[in-house]
Amino acid sequence: MNQISGGHGLQELTISDDYGQMYSMKEIAISEFKAKCLALIADVQKTRQPLRITRRGEPIAELIPPTPENDSDWLGSMKGRMEILGDIISPAADPDEWEVLRD
Repeated sequence: MNQISGGHGLQELTISDDYGQMYSMKEIAISEFKAKCLALIADVQKTRQPLRITRRGEPIAELIPPTPENDSDWLGSMKGRMEILGDIISPAADPDEWEVLRD
């Protein structure tokens, strides 16, 4: 992670995640965030880029865009995409072959 040193204002960070992807994140002091909160939230929503908030140079919070809402519920999402082949109720092996049933 690279951090641009300097005074107040937005600073740009370049971050590498665990999967090797590089992305940038802006960093801002909490005092400036407090003064520009609504505009910064709107910017995160518009650009979909997260914002790190710091106090005395130490990260204290990150403002991230919301995850997209999924219109379809996961229950039933595979309906009509699968086909059952064969008997799914009977045991896969003959009960005479089950070791647990042997005396």
